[in-house]
Amino acid sequence: MHEMALAMGILQIVEESARTQPFRRVRTVVVEIGELSAVEASALCFCFDAVTHGTLAEGAALDVIAISGQGLCFNCGKTVHLAALYDPCPDCGGYPVQATAGTEMRVKELEVE
Repeated sequence: MHEMALAMGILQIVEESARTQPFRRVRTVVVEIGELSAVEASALCFCFDAVTHGTLAEGAALDVIAISGQGLCFNCGKTVHLAALYDPCPDCGGYPVQATAGTEMRVKELEVE
């Protein structure tokens, strides 16, 4: 389950932020997760709860913002919604469609005390 490694990475970002901008506790971590990123949000939330036990982020909410998948069709030149990597263009049926959004995962914001 790679969500555990991702949750540990989020915790590292939180701890690094605490060293540079002193705060006592994290209330909420806002993350953006792309539809095409192969990250299961519910599994990530579960793992985040587990890895933050005993840390300054213990009990913090993990607020997930979903980013829809988009791609550029090289056949028709349109930017289209992309439900899965390597899918054909939903407009013309052509290939390839290069993903332009929805593959990312990033910590966007921390709400701290």
